[in-house]
Amino acid sequence: MTKASRLRELLSGDRIIRVAGAHNGMSAKLVEEVGFDVIWAGGLEISAAYGLPDTSIVTMTEFLAVAAQMDLVTNIPIIADCDTGYGDECNVAHLVRHYERQHIAGVCIEDKVFPKINSFMEGTQSLEPLAKFVSKLRAAKSAQRSRDFIVIARTEAFIAGLDWEVALTRAEAYAAAGADVILVHSKARSAKEIAQFMEHWHYPVPIAVVPTTYASATVQELHDYGVKIVIYANQGMRAAVKAMRAMFSDILQSGHASGREDQMASVQEIFALQGLGQPPL
Repeated sequence: MTKASRLRELLSGDRIIRVAGAHNGMSAKLVEEVGFDVIWAGGLEISAAYGLPDTSIVTMTEFLAVAAQMDLVTNIPIIADCDTGYGDECNVAHLVRHYERQHIAGVCIEDKVFPKINSFMEGTQSLEPLAKFVSKLRAAKSAQRSRDFIVIARTEAFIAGLDWEVALTRAEAYAAAGADVILVHSKARSAKEIAQFMEHWHYPVPIAVVPTTYASATVQELHDYGVKIVIYANQGMRAAVKAMRAMFSDILQSGHASGREDQMASVQEIFALQGLGQPPL
C-alpha cells in the first residue's frame, strides 16, 4: 500500500485525522513516533528552518528536497504545503508530477496571489480570482498519475477578512473542480468562523483546519462540527525554538552545560532517532 492510498483510507474512515507539522527528517520522525496520522511539510516551518521568511522566497526545489527527506525516514503519509503553487497552471502541474514522484501523499495549494505572505503576518492578503484558482486546481488534478494522490485546495477567504459566504462560494467551486479536500484557514481567536462555515457546508468533500490561533478548540469539538482533518502546523517548531533559546542562553550565562540533562534528550535518544542499530527503512 502506498502512502497516498493510506491517506485515502484515512479519509474514508470515521475518525478525525490528526496531522502535525515538521521541517526536517528528525522532526518528521518525532511526529510519527508520538502517533500522529500524517506529517505536514509546512511552509512556515521549512522557511524558518532555512532562516527565511514565509513569503515565497524558498523555491519549490528546496521545499521538495525537505519533503522527500521526511518521506525517506518515515512510514506515514506526508502532505506538502505548496503555498500558491509556485506560479500558474504549468507550475502547478510541474509540482504535482515532482511531489508525486517523490512519494508525497498529497499537496496543498492556497488561493492567494503570488508572491504570498504568511497568513498570520501583517499586510495585504490578496486572493487570486476564483476562476484562475479553479484552473490551477484542474491542472493539478490532470497532472497526477495515481488516483490516490491528494490535492488539497486551501481557501484564505477568512484570512483576507472576507465572510463565510465568500469562503463557502470558493470552497464549493474548488470541490467542483476536483479538489479532494478543502482547507478552510482562519486566524480568529475562536473556532467561530469554522463553525459558521461548517453549518453551511454540504458537499461530500472533507474539510481540513489549522487551529493555530484558536488553539483551545478540541479535536472532539472540531469533529462535532464535521471537520475531517486537524493540522497542528507549527507548534513543534515553536516549542523547539523556545527550548533551544533557553538552553543556549543558560549555558552562555552560567559558563557550563552540566546539570541540565533532564531538559535535554540524551545522546542515545538522538542515535535512536538517527536509526543507529536498526535496519534501513
